[in-house]
Order: sequence, then C-alpha cells, then structure tokens
Amino acid sequence: MNTPNIRVRKDILHPDLSYAVMGVLFEVNKELGYGHKERYYENAVALGLNKKGLKYDRQLHVPLQFKGEQIGYYFLDFLIEGILVLELKQGNSFSKKNIDQVLAYLKANSLELGILAQFTADGVKYKRIVNIR
Repeated sequence: MNTPNIRVRKDILHPDLSYAVMGVLFEVNKELGYGHKERYYENAVALGLNKKGLKYDRQLHVPLQFKGEQIGYYFLDFLIEGILVLELKQGNSFSKKNIDQVLAYLKANSLELGILAQFTADGVKYKRIVNIR
C-alpha cells in the first residue's frame, strides 16, 4: 500500500496547541457571530478551552521588570498551557498597536508564540506572532 508523501513543517511552534486554540476560536465565531463585546468573546473562549481540557490563566497580571525592579505590568487575555499568549480583539482590522502589544507580552515573559485573534464581520481572523529572541 502506498502512503502519500506527507510533509510535516518543523518551523511551526506548538502546532497542536495552536490548532486546538484556533478550533475554539472558530467555534465561538460560528455560534456568536460578529458584533459582541470583547469580554463576551473572552467568556465564550474560556468555556471552549475548558471543554477541550486546556489549562489557562485568564486576565493574567504580569509584571514588567528592568534590572530587577518592576516598572509596569501587563494583563494577558489568556496564557494557555503556560506557553501560548492569546489576545482577543473585536473589530474589522488588525492594528500595528495590537500586534506590538502581543509581541511585548511575549518578550516580557520570554515566550515564543502569541495569537492575536480578531472577531470581524467576515469571521474570525488571526495572526501568529513569534518572538524571535
């Protein structure tokens, strides 16, 4: 029996976790649609993550330090399985400000991967953001 030549990309960070999170986002979008407040999408995503058995921290308070001193803090929408930052937005386009926000979260926490998810009139859109150290 011949099996097709399957290519597995080795350059994608945390693919299984990313795909599981994206599945939750698509389920939320399919059921809720467009036009709700971010916190409602956040509540729905939390329920979806629970149903998938994924561990997460929500609205995680993360201090930003310089030379051992706290100089500020961030609130992450979600830190999933301790390795993936998920930031949710509502609206029709990505902004550089939001992309930079996720990258700052990654850098402040020495994490590699974030997903910026945007609930739009055309469905959920997303960007994978990688912290190249």
